[in-house]
Amino acid sequence: MDKKYAIFDMDGTLIDSMVFWKNLATEYLTSKGILQIPADILEQIKPMTMSESAALFKREFGLTGDVEAQMNDMMGAHYRMDIPLKPGVREYLQNLHRQGVRMCVASATAEHLMESCLTRLEVREYFDFLISCETVGAGKRSPLVYHESARRLGTDPGEIAVYEDALYAVQTAKAAGFHVVGVYDDSAACNWQAIEQESDEVILNWEEAV
Repeated sequence: MDKKYAIFDMDGTLIDSMVFWKNLATEYLTSKGILQIPADILEQIKPMTMSESAALFKREFGLTGDVEAQMNDMMGAHYRMDIPLKPGVREYLQNLHRQGVRMCVASATAEHLMESCLTRLEVREYFDFLISCETVGAGKRSPLVYHESARRLGTDPGEIAVYEDALYAVQTAKAAGFHVVGVYDDSAACNWQAIEQESDEVILNWEEAV
């Protein structure tokens, strides 16, 4: 595809943040002095939302206060301070920018954290806008965030490349008529074969894609 427009996911696609999310529960509980965390607790929270995990921690460990807000604050600090770009991303974005490609970021992460993170990493300038799933009121099992991005870019889905690392998001964007670029991330390694099959093209390594 001769790209003129692009929508990028952020977590696991542009930035190497999934390991921070994976370790968040352990990091949070350790900060509360809980040094021995039962393996079954960590297994239970894998499919849970943040609020469900927070409720479980309050029940199991007798924690008080707004646990969900405290965990969100901890993760927010990582976005502001130390989550890195994936190697090769900056150069890839620079190349698209030089070619005149108009780009945006559509993520489940809150917009103020996207803004802080991408500004710190010195790539914010490449994107026309950032949009969160929170803004449209639906996650990426719905195409709403992609359609709103296309509306803001002023073009049709078939003219836009969507870069995603999660299988369900790849499937949603593909079904909505977008050109899909599957991006490898270790967090979705078990789904990589399916992502390859669903995508129009794939990126295993940003440095090799530059």
